Amino acid sequence: MRILFKSFVLIIISLLLQITILPVSAYDFAPEVGDYAPEFHLKGINSNQKNKKEWDLSDYKNKWLVLYFYPKDFTTGCTIEAKGFSQLKNQFKLNNAQIVGISADDENTHDKFCDEKAINYTLLSDPKGMISERYGSWLPPYSDRNTFLISPDGKIAYRWISVSPLNHAKEVLSILKKKV
Repeated sequence: MRILFKSFVLIIISLLLQITILPVSAYDFAPEVGDYAPEFHLKGINSNQKNKKEWDLSDYKNKWLVLYFYPKDFTTGCTIEAKGFSQLKNQFKLNNAQIVGISADDENTHDKFCDEKAINYTLLSDPKGMISERYGSWLPPYSDRNTFLISPDGKIAYRWISVSPLNHAKEVLSILKKKV
């Protein structure tokens, strides 16, 4: 019995040491300003790049990136937010910024959404919420409405948590202009 107790204590101690020594490899909350943006590799669509099917964070190296998460294509709030970014796309481009939206919707739904609502930038599919979760933006089965401004060196420069879609694109552009 005593040997069993000692074995149990050793197992508990080794588990505690592993928990305190192992590095954290995933975010369980939204990354903070100054943190490196979590990497991503997702399938998606962009009506201006028909042959491209997959995107990575590295595709936006040396550019500002507006990375926004949203719940669902074709819903009222998501349409307002997406169209707001579309209307200001050229102003973002003048400030060396690209726009990317991420939701759990599949690529076909994104494609229809972009066609019907005239969305003119990249939308990525995160059906299991793995990337959304790394950005603290996953409320199963949907992405939460959060936005991250990522600097050309890959760091979070600003973040908006649980945003209101009305005029959000203008807010993001205003902050971007101050950062550039």
